[in-house]
Amino acid sequence: MSAWAYRLMPISASRLAMLYGLLFAAGVAALIASVYLLTARVLERDVDNVMDAEMDGLRDDFATGGLPALIATLDRRAGSWGRNGAVYLLVDEHRARLAGNLTGWPFAGDPTESRVEFAIVAHEARRATTHPVRALLQRIDATHRLLVGTDVTDRQHFLRSLRAASAWSVGLAALLAAALAYAYERRITARVGALAGTCRRIMEGDLSRRLATQGTNDEFDRLATAVNSMLDRIERQTRAVKATFDSAAHDLRAPLHRARMRLESRLAVEDPDREAHREIESAVGDIDRVQETLATLLQIAEAESGVAGGRSERLDFGALTAEVVTLYEPLAHESGLTIEVRCEPALVLGTRQLLAQLVSNLLENGIKYVPRGGRLSVATTTQGQVVRLDVIDDGPGIAREFRERALAPFGRLERDAAMPGSGLGLALVAAIARLHGGRLELADGAGGGLRVRCELPAAPPPASA
Repeated sequence: MSAWAYRLMPISASRLAMLYGLLFAAGVAALIASVYLLTARVLERDVDNVMDAEMDGLRDDFATGGLPALIATLDRRAGSWGRNGAVYLLVDEHRARLAGNLTGWPFAGDPTESRVEFAIVAHEARRATTHPVRALLQRIDATHRLLVGTDVTDRQHFLRSLRAASAWSVGLAALLAAALAYAYERRITARVGALAGTCRRIMEGDLSRRLATQGTNDEFDRLATAVNSMLDRIERQTRAVKATFDSAAHDLRAPLHRARMRLESRLAVEDPDREAHREIESAVGDIDRVQETLATLLQIAEAESGVAGGRSERLDFGALTAEVVTLYEPLAHESGLTIEVRCEPALVLGTRQLLAQLVSNLLENGIKYVPRGGRLSVATTTQGQVVRLDVIDDGPGIAREFRERALAPFGRLERDAAMPGSGLGLALVAAIARLHGGRLELADGAGGGLRVRCELPAAPPPASA
């Protein structure tokens, strides 16, 4: 594909349709203009050929009988104007008329070209009319010049009619091009809209959907077929991964639960060995963390695969965020932190449980990493078609080069190695945001802290009844 075609690819359907329409109209206009110019040239050449033949015949008369023979011939043809529009004039060196049906020299001076055009006034039906004339002017000897011409009124009328017809043809072609461009744009927009809508539903978790084909084997059908094949493979892989995770969860949860129960039963028995008692308590804590990590990994896998449980609904994300903050305020106060809340109404389409988990993880991260006396700021806003959740703290923050790593599973920083946790909190938040068609962004916060911004698509207005 050429570079010119690649530059056209980002153009929207309406602009591309308009471009094709303009190219079509320009092509028709160029074709009609070519036909007009060729027709005018042919008519002009025919007139010139007639004048050349007439001039040759008169020169033969002059060569045979001299000036008297030429004047006699012109006198006989003086009435040709009424029959065929022929024009004749023979003048001497002073431009004085010697013969012909013109009353005098029709030019202000001496023309520089042999083929000339001028207008004459003829009296017809008691009124004067102007007639355009095309003529051939040549010297027949050193002192005499002969002009042979013809009335080109009919030719000009024909060309004017041809120009008008050409203009109408170009106008109709432009209207046809506009109609075709509009129909093409509507068709392309409808196909792309249908494909985009299906893709959105697939991204929302309905992996059973497929792109529709129309059986025309055009570019859209070929694209839909390729995407459907890819979706089939992704669905098989997703089911295999989900089955693997489900099996792992079942196989790991049961022995972990049994081990925890045995350890807890051992803790219930009075044991004078305090050191062994503490080790058992530590083992129970380790098992709890393993179970929590396993549950979080399962949540991340489900969110990334688009099959996370829960019913999508229209909800106020601002009100949901304020409710979750209320639940975490006592824990924040115990940690010596202050939480500021500015939650505006923000409507989104999503799963309440998962969005609540998203807010909870961000608050837990802030409470865990911000030192005592710090501050957390939580705000929700709506800007156009985007809902934003900003959680800003004045803690240690995350350096720019480590932010991408912090969003990956187990992406813990070295400075946090001694702190409890598995490094899955932000990874789960990012997965939930992507599941809802949004994204997560880390940036500098207040006073060198961290700002976590989650952007989600705003819910469309409800359909009117």
